[in-house]
Amino acid sequence: MSMRILFLTHYFQPEPNFFMGLPFAKELVRRGHQVQVLTGFPNYPGGKIYEGYKVNLFQKENMDGIPVVRLPLYPSHDHSSFKRILCYSTLSLSQSMIAPFVIKSADVAYVVQGPATLGLPATVLKWLRGIPFVYNIQDLWPDSLLSTEMFNSNLGLKMLHGWCNFIYRRAAKIVVIAQGMKKKLIERGVPGDKIEVIYNWCDGQLICREDRDENLARQLGFAGKFSVVFAGNMGKAQALDAVIEAAGLLKSDFPNIQFVFIGSGVDVDKLKSVSQKKQLNNVLFLPRRPVSEIGPVLRLADVLLVHLRKDPLFSITIPSKTQAYLAMGRPLLMAAEGDASELVNRAQAGLSCEPENPRAIAAAVKQLYDMTPSQLQRLGENGQSFYDRELSFSVAVDRYEQLFKTVIK
Repeated sequence: MSMRILFLTHYFQPEPNFFMGLPFAKELVRRGHQVQVLTGFPNYPGGKIYEGYKVNLFQKENMDGIPVVRLPLYPSHDHSSFKRILCYSTLSLSQSMIAPFVIKSADVAYVVQGPATLGLPATVLKWLRGIPFVYNIQDLWPDSLLSTEMFNSNLGLKMLHGWCNFIYRRAAKIVVIAQGMKKKLIERGVPGDKIEVIYNWCDGQLICREDRDENLARQLGFAGKFSVVFAGNMGKAQALDAVIEAAGLLKSDFPNIQFVFIGSGVDVDKLKSVSQKKQLNNVLFLPRRPVSEIGPVLRLADVLLVHLRKDPLFSITIPSKTQAYLAMGRPLLMAAEGDASELVNRAQAGLSCEPENPRAIAAAVKQLYDMTPSQLQRLGENGQSFYDRELSFSVAVDRYEQLFKTVIK
C-alpha cells in the first residue's frame, strides 16, 4: 500500500533533525511511499537564517528527491521567551494560512511536535484538505516549559494546557517516546488506544562497533584507566555537580577510576573550577567533538554515564544519548529516574542509581569497577542487542509505517 505522507515540522535539514528529518523521509520513499515536507526557513540552533536561504512568502526545493516547502517565520532561538514564542507562532500562522494552497494532496500528515504551535496548521489542514494527522510528542507541553523555567505565567500555562488538549482530541493518533508520557496523557483524558509509544533511534553516524583504538586511548588519556564517560551538553538539566562530588569520594581509594566529560555547555567552566579547587586528578575534560568523530571515543569508555537532575518531567522521558550509548555496546550507568532507568534495567545493559546523590553514584561506579571484563562485556552486548531489536531506525520506521496505514484505513 503506497501512501502520500506530509511531514509538518519546525526543523528540517540542513538543520540538525536526524530523528524525524531527511533520513526518515528518504527511507519512507525507498519503501515506495511519497513524502512532502512543510517546514520553515532553516535557522536552528543559532537563530540566524542559513546561508543560501532568504525568508520569502514561500520557497520550494528538492532535497534528495523529497519536495520541501518552506514558509516564513521570525528566526530566533536565544534565551528570550518572547522571541522564541514569536518564532514558533509566526511559522504556525504562515503554515496555517499558506499551506492549504501550496501543498499537494496527502493521505496522512505527520506532525513532529517541537513546539505545540504546529497543532494549528495540522488542524487547519485537516479541516480544509481532509488530511488526518499523527501527532508526535518529543517534549510534553506545558511541562517542559515549566521545568526549564522558560515560561512561568500561570494563565499562559493554563491556556497552553487547554490548547494541547484541543490538539490531542483532533489528532488521529499520538506518538510518544516513553511509557511515562503515555501514562501522563491518559491521566489528562487522552484515550489510551489513541497513543502509541515509539522510541527514538540514534544518529547512525554515532554508532561505532569497531575494536578499541589503543592509540586514541593513549592520546586522550584513557590508557590504564577505568573510564566513566559522560558526553553531551553540560547544563542545569544534567546537574553534573553531583558527579564531580562522586569523583572526589572515589579519588583516594580507587585511583584507577576516572571520570571523563566530553562536550560543552553553560556549566562546563563551573565544573572545571570545582574540579581544580578539589584537586581532582581523576576528572578529565575533553572538548566537544563532531558526531562523525565521537563514536570511537565512546568505545574507549568502560562505562557510559547518563545523569539528569531530579525532576518529574525527566522521569517520564528518555534522554537521546541513551539510545546512542546502548547502540555503542558499552555498559551504562543510568543516574536518572523513571522511564530511562527502567529501559536500561529491561535491557540488562548496566546499573541505575539515584541522580544528584554523589554517594549512590560512587557506589554504582565501584560496583561496575569490581565486575570482571566478561561481565562488563555482557552488559554491553545486552544493550547493543536490545537497541537492534527494540530501538533501531529500521524498527521505528516499521512501526511508523504501520501506524500511518492504520490511520489511513
